[in-house]
Amino acid sequence: MTMTIIADAPDSAIAAWLAERLAGALAAADGGTIAITLPGGTTPFPILAELVRGALDWRRVEVWPGDDRIVPEDHPASNVGRIRALLEPAGARIVPLAEGLTPPHFALAWLGMGTDGHVASLFPNTDPRADDPLRLRRLTPDPLPPEAPFDRLSLTIPALLDSDALLFVARGEAKRALLEAAAAGSHDLPVARLLGAARQPVTCFV
Repeated sequence: MTMTIIADAPDSAIAAWLAERLAGALAAADGGTIAITLPGGTTPFPILAELVRGALDWRRVEVWPGDDRIVPEDHPASNVGRIRALLEPAGARIVPLAEGLTPPHFALAWLGMGTDGHVASLFPNTDPRADDPLRLRRLTPDPLPPEAPFDRLSLTIPALLDSDALLFVARGEAKRALLEAAAAGSHDLPVARLLGAARQPVTCFV
């Protein structure tokens, strides 16, 4: 695993990085489709709004949320609802998480990270494993975040690692330090378990 850290990049620069990465993946697919997974929360949507204004052929992109709250799509806490509203008009195929689904190989797995080291909805209390036999799990964070007190569906570490590249957008010095410590194996939080098993390139915008 090689990790590249890029500090203080504006949303436009991250969108440009994404456009180049996804254009390359589409070219390699030789007319076929690619799949990506995206995080929820507030960080990705201004970046995606920049990205969607470009020339990417979204009709060839299948988009999966990395995790979602178990709520209706029209609920404000729904990740897939927000992703659908932004990317479906551009032509992307949006895949809601549902128990029993098998995630594909991803051209890119974009992840956020909490200050407790969680990725997707793999919170420390869920004891995520790199050898998890499942690719998708229903989970209950403990403690439940007060702003989103819902059970979750989440891709597991093996599903996220079934990807060509990993991307983190985790701004601030505290999150940068947490990521660097995870890459060094200095703690055992979920992000460290993910990075410890990663073999693909990892890009971190901090």
